[in-house]
Order: sequence, then structure tokens, then C-alpha cells
Amino acid sequence: MKIKRQILPDLLERLSNPEILILMGARQVGKTFLLNELEKYCIKKKKKTKYFNLELPEDSRYFAKDIVALYEEITHEVDYLFIDEFQYFNNASKFLKAIYDDKRLKIKVIASGSSSLEMHKHLKESLAGRKQTRLIRPLSYLEFNQTKEKFSKYLQSGGNPGLVNQKSFESKIELLKEILQTYIMKDIKALIKEENISAFNNLLYNLASSQGQIISTNSLALELKVSNITVESYLDILEQTYVLYKVPSFAGNLSNELKKSKKYYLYDLGVRNAILNDFSSFEKRIDKGAILETYLLHFLISNCPQNGEIRFWRTRSGDEIDFVFLKNRKPYILEAKSKLTKLEIPKPFHTFIKNYPGLQGAYVVNLNLEGTLDYKGLTVNFIKYENLELDDEFKSIFKNDQ
Repeated sequence: MKIKRQILPDLLERLSNPEILILMGARQVGKTFLLNELEKYCIKKKKKTKYFNLELPEDSRYFAKDIVALYEEITHEVDYLFIDEFQYFNNASKFLKAIYDDKRLKIKVIASGSSSLEMHKHLKESLAGRKQTRLIRPLSYLEFNQTKEKFSKYLQSGGNPGLVNQKSFESKIELLKEILQTYIMKDIKALIKEENISAFNNLLYNLASSQGQIISTNSLALELKVSNITVESYLDILEQTYVLYKVPSFAGNLSNELKKSKKYYLYDLGVRNAILNDFSSFEKRIDKGAILETYLLHFLISNCPQNGEIRFWRTRSGDEIDFVFLKNRKPYILEAKSKLTKLEIPKPFHTFIKNYPGLQGAYVVNLNLEGTLDYKGLTVNFIKYENLELDDEFKSIFKNDQ
């Protein structure tokens, strides 16, 4: 089955722009599929294309030749040049810059990469003003729902597109473990010392098991028996390889708000389950709250406009709200619930609403209930998780308006 990706129309539209188009994202999120779809579109339009995957030995060897000879060969009789996993190309910046700046060529370059660390290493010359970057994420539930699978199955296996065509649950588990091992053995080994792989694995497990909790690098360093600097470098690697999302705290009017704390979330629920080695059904999980909170974050990240930010809120007295979405610095608050049995406004909402009169909206996302309650002139909305993608009124708050 072929899933229709929501981002594809946007990418097709960008084919007519002169800027280099770079697709970034974690492994197995569908970057190669999207490159193939873009190339098919170009061929259908009678355009000349060339496609290279630098993870393939023959293509990697081809790109290792003298850059002048490579440039002359590749730019001959081509309209659209596709380079998959271009972070392995040592002369990437010089090469791409030369193609873009040579206006006689009129060649559009579309590239993909899995590591911004590797990309920045090889993009020694700035491509500012010459490139457009799009982050490719795992399947949203709306995309996954094309398979007609239940929402609980999405929470169990996650959104890696390759899972769609796996016939059995066992083959899905095998693929998720393979994705995890490929990431550790291929990407991470190239970035950290081999003797520290064990500490890195332990960090991954710790992050997966404490997902949604405030993380202290000092505590992690003590537990892993490494330095604070090492922990911070590992967290940076996880972020730069698109495997980890960092959510900082929100603070404004109150003296007892946490101001420098952070929470971390893995990019995919299935990969998190592979790290924990727990593939039990959602109904049997004891960490339902963390799973649903992560799902809500993934939705927010996928829909966050350029003028938006995602944070969390917590006070030293214990009030906490899972997410504060800021658009043009104006807040909306969102809470993920796993055990809601009646429409009831969370107590931390009372504190936040009282102290932030500029609050734009409040949402309680849960499994079963929908409706509204009013509190001090503000409407608190209750929405089911599986309806987030379908609620046009809710999704309108993420529009990139003025």
C-alpha cells in the first residue's frame, strides 16, 4: 500500500523554485519515497533527471572522484538532480553552491539527509539564500489512518512508513528494532567513541522510560557515570539526528515558575517501544499518559507554524501543564489526559488562566470525551486524540497568520 504524504503537494510546489531543496529527517521516515515521487513527477513533465543514493557503494564511489570531473559529468543534460543521503558527500557545499550559482545551468537540486551534524560538517560554505529545508517526520495519524488501522495500533507501532506493508505484528517489531540498530551502529558510531556506545544506549533507555518528565543532565551524568558535557553532547546528537525533541519551560509572570527546565520526547512511539522492548497493546500499558502526551507533542510539532513555539509550564508548588503553544508570543494551553471520565477543568488551568489574562485558548485532549466548559470567560475545549487531525476549528490556531 502506498500512503499519500501530506507534505508532498508542498514539495511539488517547491520544484519550480530555484533554491536547493533539502529534505531532512530521521531514518526510515520516507525521505527516499518522497524523492522518488518528486522524480516521477519531473519525468512525467518530460524533464531530464539524475538520481543518486550515496549509501549505495557505486554512487558513493562515483561522488568520490575529482570534483571538477564530477561537476562536468553530473551537470550535463539534466534539469533535476536528486541526491539521497547527501551528508556523506564531503564536498557538498562547494558542489551545490557551484551548481546554484551557475545560472546557465538552470538545474534544480533536491537532496535528503538524516543528520544535520554530518550536513553541517560538509556544508563548510554557507548556502544561505540558496536552500530551502523541509523536515520530514513519521506518518501522522491522519496519514496512518489510510490503512484503516485503529488509533491504538498507531500508538503501539508508531508512524514509520515502512511498517505499513509489513504483514505481521512480528515483522513490524523486527523492522523497528532494525531501524534502532541501524541508527546506533551506523549513525551514532560515526559520531561518538566506540567505548561510549554502552552509555549512549543507557541514555536512550533512560529518555524513553522517563519521557515527558523533567530531565536533569546532572542526574543523568551521575547515573551513566559520564560527565555533564558528555550527556549534553549525546542529547545534542539525538536532536541533530532528528531522534529527540526538546521542549523548554515557559515562564512569565510568576516568581515560582520553572524557567530553565527541559523535557525530552523521542520522535516516534514505535521506536520508543523498540528502545523499551515493550510492544504490548496500548490497553495493557502502564505508561498510557506518557504515550498520549507524546502523541500530542508530535501533533503540535507537525502543525507548529514558523511564528509558533512549544513549551511546558510548571511551578515549584506542583502546578503543571503539558504544553504551552505560543503563536506570536500569545499562549494556548494543552493538557493530555489518559483517564478522564467527565468534563472537568484541570486545576493547573485555573492558576494559569488567573495569571495570564492574555490566554488565547485552552484544550484538554483525552480518549473519550468532547465538549466545552467555561471558566472566567474562557472556553475550555475537550477533544479526543483521534479527532485532532479532523477538527478544523482546533487546527486553525496553527495557521501562520499575521
